[in-house]
Amino acid sequence: MEHRYDAVCGLYCGACRVVQSNEDGSVEALAKEWGKEPEQLVCHGCKSDVLASFCADCDFKSCAASRGIEYCFECGDFPCSELIAFRDDDAAHHSVVLRNSEKMREQGVVRWLEGQRERWLCPECGTRFWWYAKTCATCGTALRDSEVEQTELDADSRRTE
Repeated sequence: MEHRYDAVCGLYCGACRVVQSNEDGSVEALAKEWGKEPEQLVCHGCKSDVLASFCADCDFKSCAASRGIEYCFECGDFPCSELIAFRDDDAAHHSVVLRNSEKMREQGVVRWLEGQRERWLCPECGTRFWWYAKTCATCGTALRDSEVEQTELDADSRRTE
């Protein structure tokens, strides 16, 4: 089955450790590491029909479906209070959803996906990494993970206030 890396809310599922573990066959090891059952981590991306247990009841996905749209950025209420709250929660990888959504609208989803694919590759050796990887598993290079990205976004928003 095909994996989908675009998400309704603007996340890039290609940098999700769960999706990556489904692609490389390491779901059982990840489940053990996270204290989950492997069935809970079967996922092919938010816009696929195969979703991890914590993504199965996505409010953004059901909201978009009820409005007949594919992405939050297509909504007249974008950005809604729910999406803003999601961006501002404790998960650093959520901090990019508004920026990503705006880029998807400006560039088109295909071009945005190409840029995201490049963004989540080690700049030294090209190994794919996930949202919270601090160093490349292949070459040890320090990576710009979601926590670094969130800090950058926070600094940018303080400069524009």
